[in-house]
Amino acid sequence: MPAGTTETFLEVDKALAPYRLFLEDIARRRPHTLPPAEEKLLAEAGLMAPAASTVYGILANADMPFPEVSLGDGTKVRLNQAAYAKYRAVPSRADRKMVFHEFWSTFKLFERTFGVMMDASVKRDLFYARSRNYPSCLSAALSDSNVPEAVYRTLVAEANRALPVLHRAFKLRGTLLGIPDLAYYDIYPPLVSHLDIKFPVEHGKALVLDALRPLGDEYVSTVRSGFGARWMDVFPRPGKRSGAYSNAVYDVHPYVLTNYNDDYESVSTMAHEWGHAMHSCLANRTQPYATADYSIFIAEVASTFNEALLLDRMLKNVANDDQRLTLLGSYVENLRGTFFRQTMFAEFELTTHEVAECGKALTGERLSQIYGDLLRRYHGHGADVLRIDDLYTVEWAYIPHFYRNFYVYQYATSLAASTQLAQEVLQGEPGARDRYLGLLEAGGSRYPYELLGDAGIDLASPAPYQALAARMSWAMDEIEKIIARRKK
Repeated sequence: MPAGTTETFLEVDKALAPYRLFLEDIARRRPHTLPPAEEKLLAEAGLMAPAASTVYGILANADMPFPEVSLGDGTKVRLNQAAYAKYRAVPSRADRKMVFHEFWSTFKLFERTFGVMMDASVKRDLFYARSRNYPSCLSAALSDSNVPEAVYRTLVAEANRALPVLHRAFKLRGTLLGIPDLAYYDIYPPLVSHLDIKFPVEHGKALVLDALRPLGDEYVSTVRSGFGARWMDVFPRPGKRSGAYSNAVYDVHPYVLTNYNDDYESVSTMAHEWGHAMHSCLANRTQPYATADYSIFIAEVASTFNEALLLDRMLKNVANDDQRLTLLGSYVENLRGTFFRQTMFAEFELTTHEVAECGKALTGERLSQIYGDLLRRYHGHGADVLRIDDLYTVEWAYIPHFYRNFYVYQYATSLAASTQLAQEVLQGEPGARDRYLGLLEAGGSRYPYELLGDAGIDLASPAPYQALAARMSWAMDEIEKIIARRKK
């Protein structure tokens, strides 16, 4: 159609109003939309596009010859990916070191093969970006949700600026674990001993409802009604899918699925999933079907916002320093893993795609060099914060998200946004609650970056990331106060 045709339709036929964003988005993509024959060719190329990811999945999950190892207590373990995730956090430092060595040695054997797959995946992204006349792979990836490149680049810049905060967290970990020469295999054991406190499901529901009170009576009442109306399937049972999920059904209600286990993690997961559920519930109530669904760019804001409210409620009502230390330690680890680690992954993706855009090959060895430089910078290897052995630089080959084309950065941006929003609401900042609830009610009625802007969050500015770093510093201050009290 000639340019301006859909705009004319929108003016003439008011019934098209719910579809305005979609029609305008088609117009926005006009410079990147090809003639029919070329579009058909690109669509046919989609048959080959997932090849690298598919091969990775088969090799990493099925065909890798993972070794059998013996732990210090004589336990024999087939060290596949699931076992690695479990045994990398065991109390015995000698066992952790052995687990890391054996697991990464296995990946090192296939470094060249994984390198070929990663190179093919990045070149797939480059092929589509150039075919659609985008200046870069990053530009093409962010175009789907119309997210400014400044968001991505500011995230990376601010995470690097906040590395002293991360390094402080590693030093604190060394103090709490009693390890003066912290190594990469020491980052997964819990900072403090797990407290054996039970949270029966009804108690867990009550805690969640109490934590959500800052969002107002109507929000809490809806969650309470959902509990009573059995919108949530709670307990694990044979044949039930593992994990936790929220699925919205327009004109009905959200369905929440958990596998509740009577521990604090289960309570936190419940709050998380009801964040998603209430996002869908409020958007479905307010928006027509066409604009009720929301972008992944803001999906994790609502869930992590509820986690922040729950943490605040728990910290205000803890019985002793042991419980407070457990909550704070878990929070610091969550910020480390979700913000700093995911941003490190995002920087790796950006670097590898820029290398390919310059016409250079991404061999396994080159990928390990790029990842190793990032790993050492983020973890303070050169500043004697935490030691990174050469063998561990092949970790990039273990991360499946790298085949999802600039996806992981959204974990970090969502957490930064929810951290700032939650602090504003908890501090009673005028209008903060209404702005946040307005974000949820807006669904997908505008581009996600603009919706967050309406809520007072500019992810292209340093403010949200600095707020997260400040919150992490506060948590470590509180931990150090507990350590000082114990010394006295």
